[in-house]
Amino acid sequence: MQSAAAPLPRLAVTAGEPAGIGAELVVRLAQQPLQADLVALADADQLQRTAANCGVNLELVEDDGTPLAQRGPGQLRVRHHPLAIRETAGSPDPRNAGQVLAVLEHAVDACLRGDLDALVTGPVQKSVINEAGHSFTGHTEFLARRTHSSVVMLLASEEAPGRPPLRVALATTHLPLRLVPDALNIELLRETLGIVAHALEERFAIEHPILAVLGLNPHAGEGGHLGREEIEIIQPALDSLRAEGLDLIGPLPADTAFVPEQRRRYDAVLAMYHDQALPVLKSEAFERTVNITLGLPFVRTSVDHGTALDLAGTGRADPSSMFAAARMALRLVAAGRRNDTR
Repeated sequence: MQSAAAPLPRLAVTAGEPAGIGAELVVRLAQQPLQADLVALADADQLQRTAANCGVNLELVEDDGTPLAQRGPGQLRVRHHPLAIRETAGSPDPRNAGQVLAVLEHAVDACLRGDLDALVTGPVQKSVINEAGHSFTGHTEFLARRTHSSVVMLLASEEAPGRPPLRVALATTHLPLRLVPDALNIELLRETLGIVAHALEERFAIEHPILAVLGLNPHAGEGGHLGREEIEIIQPALDSLRAEGLDLIGPLPADTAFVPEQRRRYDAVLAMYHDQALPVLKSEAFERTVNITLGLPFVRTSVDHGTALDLAGTGRADPSSMFAAARMALRLVAAGRRNDTR
């Protein structure tokens, strides 16, 4: 007797800002032959309007939670979250901010229950959410609060012929640059590096990860002449973790850490602030880069770009990062399941 096919991983997919390109990304993701049960948390009517505008077929089915063993291109399950007001492409409306946050809350709670296996998020417009009266600095911080977790933002590129993957974790995320030095401390770096090392082992199947750590200041402080954070914070944190068995390189000057000879030495790099290392990653692998939140009790990946308001409604948005985010989510879910069966 032939055994029944295993149920597909269930990916929650959110569109993000209704006036941006998120709905198009979700619609185009549904056309892909992914081995995944895609569950969109969005306004179903907007998804249908977007599909018609893009000239693609979309078969929406209300999600009842029943596991699927296969999914055809164009099929998409949906949990309907109506917009407060119909979207206007390219013009975000604060009245829809509540829907954006409600979708995220629903997605997080469903993943925590195990109802959905992973979360793949489209881009949000943080400024409009704040204009609506909600304090919101980004998905990463929202997810940390909602799940009461210590998290780390990791940007990772998919492998390409002749190019090794790049993985960049951040010690601080969405902070004004003037606040970064005061946000750094030994315990923060210890916790962050521990989370990254654990994720590389458990989710990326790297048995003994090697992490490079950037200095905060030019030339990694130049022996204290260009700043003392390396001496007083970064180096002590690395020394204590090395004593516990972590394989760490640094603190390295950020301006040379990504040259080919250096990159061959490590599996991931920890940058001290958002724009210290991300320009390198995005300039080399923008269309293949995925935002991953480490430290959550479930897998979360995201596109690594904004809402692209200038492209909204044109049908010309590049869905490559959304495709990469979904593929990465499937890879991480599978790795987690393998670890659970050890």
